[in-house]
Amino acid sequence: MHVMYARCCGLDVHKKSITACVLLRNATGQGLQEIRRFETMTRDLLELADWLRSHRVTHVAMESTGVYWKPVWNILEGQFTVVLVNAQHIKAVPGRKTDTKDCQWIAELLQHGLLRSSFVPPTPIRHLRDLTRLRASLRQDHTAIANRRQKILEDANIKLASVASDWLGVSGRAILTQLLAGEEDTEKLAALSRGRLRSKRPAMALALEGRRTEHHCWMLRLLYEQLKFLEAQMATLDTKIQAQLKEYQEAIALCTTIPGIEEVAAANLIAEIGVNMEQFPSAQHLASGAGICPGNHESAGKRLSGKPRKGSAWLRRSLCQAAWAASHTKESYLAARFRRLAVRKGKKRAIVAVAHTILISLYHMLKTKQTYRELGADFLDRRHADQVKRYLLKRLERLGVVVTIQSMQDTAGLPT
Repeated sequence: MHVMYARCCGLDVHKKSITACVLLRNATGQGLQEIRRFETMTRDLLELADWLRSHRVTHVAMESTGVYWKPVWNILEGQFTVVLVNAQHIKAVPGRKTDTKDCQWIAELLQHGLLRSSFVPPTPIRHLRDLTRLRASLRQDHTAIANRRQKILEDANIKLASVASDWLGVSGRAILTQLLAGEEDTEKLAALSRGRLRSKRPAMALALEGRRTEHHCWMLRLLYEQLKFLEAQMATLDTKIQAQLKEYQEAIALCTTIPGIEEVAAANLIAEIGVNMEQFPSAQHLASGAGICPGNHESAGKRLSGKPRKGSAWLRRSLCQAAWAASHTKESYLAARFRRLAVRKGKKRAIVAVAHTILISLYHMLKTKQTYRELGADFLDRRHADQVKRYLLKRLERLGVVVTIQSMQDTAGLPT
């Protein structure tokens, strides 16, 4: 049963303008509407809020258009019930596309209770989300610059990365610093190797026999300064994120009990989904919003496609990174599930399936305040023990082996 709103407004939001349509019902039940256009400066948005209050509007709906909805949300939040809607869910009839028609259509759908609101986290979570996403972007920039340095080293015939797996580690940085300072003795440069690289000093000396020029050195110095700047920025950002996470320590502690999730990944997940799971109707709704569950496309009784929806790219990436880390853990259910699915579906689909399992678990953990319960690597075998026995017996029979099965309980009393 849909709820109808007597006083509501639909907004068609753009970069420079907003078209608003207010739908009202008078005492006799007759529908009335008023359409007005506003600019998007703060003063104009405040005028929009005053106009809505003058009509005693209670609910406002708008599409999630890029980032242009955010200034409108910031002004109207707390004054009205604001509904943010996925643009794909409210496509109008083709051929009738104008700003006026759009805001009228949104207002009509809202008035009849046919709009489903998108998830918009509270302000503290939104601030944390901005920080974690910025850190991820800086990490990508750092990786891109490191790759540029590696290309320049290859162009200079310096094969540092062929010997040192982490060529930006302590040894690699010390060697590059002396190399750019003008040191040409490869033996002295190789002697700067630390840790396990000490055993590779002869190979390191050969790798450093390059053909570097002043042009190469100038570019390497420039990129090194960029790397140091980004590392300083990330360190400052990490301090800010830690301060923001103080009030979410309980949720962070719960997240880190899942294999593959450490504190940074937990902060990313909390920033994307928040800590209040009551805002999601079910775990399946959350998985659908993340875009890590099969989609539905069926017609005439035929399933045409199971391609997942777009969902949240940031949340999906954090979950897939956690799933990849979990797949490398030992004696865990998530790693066993990954290996089981990777054989049949491939590694990419297996990662998405494990990410789905992590998100479902996280939903129930945050909702019930319970830690992760490890099922064990043999959970799937124990769950389908008879099926596993038949499968293994058939494989042995195909190899020409005759097997007699006897339970360990039956042999418990026999002499050794």
